[in-house]
Amino acid sequence: MTTTPLTPPTADPSDAAAAAARFAAAAAPEADVAYTVLDTPVGRVLAAGTAHGLVRLAYEDGGEDEDTILDRLAARVSPRILEAPARLDPVRRELDEYFEGRRTQFELPIDWSLVAGFGRRVLEATAAIPFGGTSTYTQVAALAGSPRGSRAAGSALGANPLPIVVPCHRVLRTGGGLGGYTGGLGRKETLLRIEGVLL
Repeated sequence: MTTTPLTPPTADPSDAAAAAARFAAAAAPEADVAYTVLDTPVGRVLAAGTAHGLVRLAYEDGGEDEDTILDRLAARVSPRILEAPARLDPVRRELDEYFEGRRTQFELPIDWSLVAGFGRRVLEATAAIPFGGTSTYTQVAALAGSPRGSRAAGSALGANPLPIVVPCHRVLRTGGGLGGYTGGLGRKETLLRIEGVLL
């Protein structure tokens, strides 16, 4: 009697991809943090959100790679992170509208869990600067409760976890100089041009 050696069945790559998609769709509601990567006119950004709102918007080339950004979110927000682009569709839509000139105010809910104290007050004051307007580091510091804290305000803005949506690009030096920007001055100039501040 002869036996035929058993060979494992070959997996169909399309079946594996479909299974992965079904798993991601089923698991997405269970994840505490959903994320996706978006292409924008100022480069690729990683967007992450929780049940409370947008928690992180990071330039991919801003000094941290995707894994580092996700590791920090896992440590500070929750280790239950999953790539779930559909959950970030509102973020994608509002950013698209902003860059197309059809949106002057973001309506996304914000999860402020990555910032606290003076830094949060600085960012909340910054979030109130209207489209097409600017403020200074000194003014933002004063609104945050520390009129002499312009340097600390600059540090808080440099650590802004939600650039573009919390518009730290609208904060300039006293006298009109651009100051710094976490995504680089080229991006700051581009955003200010989109808003009509720079010609």
